Amino acid sequence: KQRLVVSDLSLSLHYIQVIIAYNTFQGVQKNMGSNQTWITEVILLGFQVDPELEIFLFGFFLLFYSLTLMGNGVILGLICLDSRLHTPMYFFLSNLAIVDMSYASSTVPKMLANLVTQKKTISFAPCILQTFLYLAFAVTECMSLVVMSYDRYVAICHPLHYSVIMSWRACTVLAAASWIFSFLLALIHITLILRLPFCGPQKINHFFCQIMSVFKLACADTRLNQIVLFVGSVLVLVGPLSLVLVSYTRILVAILRIQSGEGRRKAFSTCSSHLCVVGLFFGSAIIMYLAPKSSHSQEQRKILLLFYSLFNPLLNPLIYSLRNAEVKGALRRLEDLRKFLTKI
Repeated sequence: KQRLVVSDLSLSLHYIQVIIAYNTFQGVQKNMGSNQTWITEVILLGFQVDPELEIFLFGFFLLFYSLTLMGNGVILGLICLDSRLHTPMYFFLSNLAIVDMSYASSTVPKMLANLVTQKKTISFAPCILQTFLYLAFAVTECMSLVVMSYDRYVAICHPLHYSVIMSWRACTVLAAASWIFSFLLALIHITLILRLPFCGPQKINHFFCQIMSVFKLACADTRLNQIVLFVGSVLVLVGPLSLVLVSYTRILVAILRIQSGEGRRKAFSTCSSHLCVVGLFFGSAIIMYLAPKSSHSQEQRKILLLFYSLFNPLLNPLIYSLRNAEVKGALRRLEDLRKFLTKI
């Protein structure tokens, strides 16, 4: 079922890429017909540091990116290989691991390439595609965290009905709905962007095509785009965060009623891990998209967004594995199996 969901989403992503490329081509034709100059490539200024420091940053970010892929890949592999982890909770955790790997991969490879090349450019169509993918995966992660909090709420507050409420059909629908909603919301933003004429400047003071930086490339009024972005940010940040807080308030009350000390510790351990991830993700996202622009300099926003897109996906598997006895048990069983096979 997980493979089927992933294959369907991959096919949908392919179609969306074709749509974006077609709309970009149509926008080029339209603006060329109206004597507007349509930019063909964009210069990503990135981190404006000395060349020697760029090499250091390349190695540093490459290490963290590799650890992000490795950590989330291990979590995903453990859940697929260990039948004891074939539960709704770990189904959603595997979904989050896929989102984290995709999320980091939408921006980091191009950033790494620009750190070691003199020509720090990206073509316009890939730039728009990067904006789309970053938005889509960010919203998907947000929705996934909300779904995971709902799963924990049902498990702790309604344990007798858990298997009925969180059936495999319900889990698949919730995961698929998160992806579909996120990609549709990102597609709305991209559609509005492609209606704008882009005639310069060709420079983006960022390490990737972040949506607010893309707005500055347009030679037209972008107030509508900014309003839609703000409303969308409130919709996918404040609303879901409120649902998560309500869920965990009720979970906390339910945990305090648990008589068994072992059961209470297990429930606290699982929920505290999820709350750490929620706090890191929503906290940095709200500062990025809802805080006043004057409160942070451009360089500070770059660093914050780097944490948001690279370090956050790395921390998620660490938090879940270090504080989860079942994941650590699966790792030990996998290591025991490896030792057994090497002796044969």
